[in-house]
Amino acid sequence: MEEFEFSLSFVEKLIDLAKKKDVAKLSVSCKDFNVLVDLKQPVFASGFANMPSLKKEEIVQTEQEEEEMVGKVVTSPIVGTFYIKPSPDKPDFVKVGDRVKKGDVLFIIESMKLMNEIKSEFDGVVKEILVSSGEGVEYEQPIMILE
Repeated sequence: MEEFEFSLSFVEKLIDLAKKKDVAKLSVSCKDFNVLVDLKQPVFASGFANMPSLKKEEIVQTEQEEEEMVGKVVTSPIVGTFYIKPSPDKPDFVKVGDRVKKGDVLFIIESMKLMNEIKSEFDGVVKEILVSSGEGVEYEQPIMILE
């Protein structure tokens, strides 16, 4: 059997295949990972199954907080674990007050054992970091605000 590694592009291909074949649900398992593609639900990886769910009141509050954010909001492009440092013994990529340029690494999202460097899409100053290092994040969750 041929070996392969789960990646974001692999999951995207699964979603495209499910849409093309008009399949409502598609499940793939490999070693430590289970991916369920449900076209009526978000994509989940088994490592995140124990993350707490949000109540309706929390979702409404979160939407109101997002509306109040002023500046350029940097969001997570994938589901995973947020890290502000390249490794525990290294300094943070950025801190509040740091000036960043387009292309600078802001943080890492670990997803399916892959470390994904997230780079700034614009120049600015870090105004606020909304997530603690080691915390699980969702797709398009606000992570950082730049001015």
